Amino acid sequence: MTTSASVRLPLEGVRVLDLSRVLAGPMSAMTLGDLGAEVIKVEHPGRGDDTRDWGVRVGETETAYFNSVNRNKRSITLDLKSAEGQRIARELAVQCDVVVQNFKVGGAERMGLGYEQLSALNPRLIYCSISGYNSHGPEATRPGYDLVVQGETGLMALNGELNQPPLKFGVAVVDMFTGMFAAQAMLAALYERQSTARGRHIQMALYDCGLMISAYYGLEALLRGEDPPKYGNNHPSIMPYGVFDAQDGPLVITVGNNRQFDSFCREVIERPDLADDARFKTNLSRAANRSVLNPELIREIGRRPRAQLLQRLAACGIPCGEVLGLLEALTSKRATEGGLVQSVPHPTVESTYVLAPPYRFDGQRPPVRKGPPQLGADTESVLQSMLGLDRTDLERLKSGQVI
Repeated sequence: MTTSASVRLPLEGVRVLDLSRVLAGPMSAMTLGDLGAEVIKVEHPGRGDDTRDWGVRVGETETAYFNSVNRNKRSITLDLKSAEGQRIARELAVQCDVVVQNFKVGGAERMGLGYEQLSALNPRLIYCSISGYNSHGPEATRPGYDLVVQGETGLMALNGELNQPPLKFGVAVVDMFTGMFAAQAMLAALYERQSTARGRHIQMALYDCGLMISAYYGLEALLRGEDPPKYGNNHPSIMPYGVFDAQDGPLVITVGNNRQFDSFCREVIERPDLADDARFKTNLSRAANRSVLNPELIREIGRRPRAQLLQRLAACGIPCGEVLGLLEALTSKRATEGGLVQSVPHPTVESTYVLAPPYRFDGQRPPVRKGPPQLGADTESVLQSMLGLDRTDLERLKSGQVI
């Protein structure tokens, strides 16, 4: 079973106040929502989150970009530049377990929404600040943008083919990794709070997370004392391991050990001479002689249809797969049967697509409990249920453009 409305989620009963916008912060809050938390997203009354104006339009207030990181949330509008909007946000924070914000450094404090200010009201509060750079360093006030950080952390330098200029990743990987790292930290703080009854101030920087993405490439650069070569779709350390063009389309071939290489040569491409060649006996020797080996592999693979190669590779126990277009992947039988793409009701366009949470608990995928919200759709219900505001209060706030 892939999806069930009855599955019990680990964070049921946890309430999150999401004061963040764009990608990293909203992704971290959405992760908590996927795991069962109630997430209240606070947005500007007029324009909402910036990403409501980015990419392909969905309905009147959403876009594909916004929808990708805002499922399982409720949206309220609140003018945080107004004294009354700030007061309401503080009152909401008192009733929440987690606050996420990515204002410019010092911005939350000027609105009375900084960690020290909210922690004084709610000592159990877990508070996550996301910034571009170290909030205690000389670049604390610099705005953080994914593309800038991809350049500054060397990620663009490792991406792409040999002799190709620096190339960004296809998606905003720094923002996304920062969101996931932030969610991990918040989960750890929630766990710790069970024994301490105290909250924490978590501080995340896009730059720090971007540097971590370099992983083994980064360590290689330090050991070499220079940038490692770029390998494009091939693996820097394992050979053969990458994307190859068959007669009728690309596929991924990942030969992970010497036994697999022997089988690959003898049973897949029918070249026992390559398996017997001393230059290719071990992975280290194959990597050292990749300029000799690779042209032979490219030629043999290109002579054969993809289906035949995939069948032979699977028979040898060698991991492999087709290279699909994005739409082809999202509409594939594998994605469909796994419940990874779901259609959710929408008030103005009947339904829209969302990606499902990637987790499974006891074999069940958590449901998409709420589709990405329309701007301010939950303002009245949240303020009535949490703060006890009545119709007169709400009308007064509307007339003052606070909500």
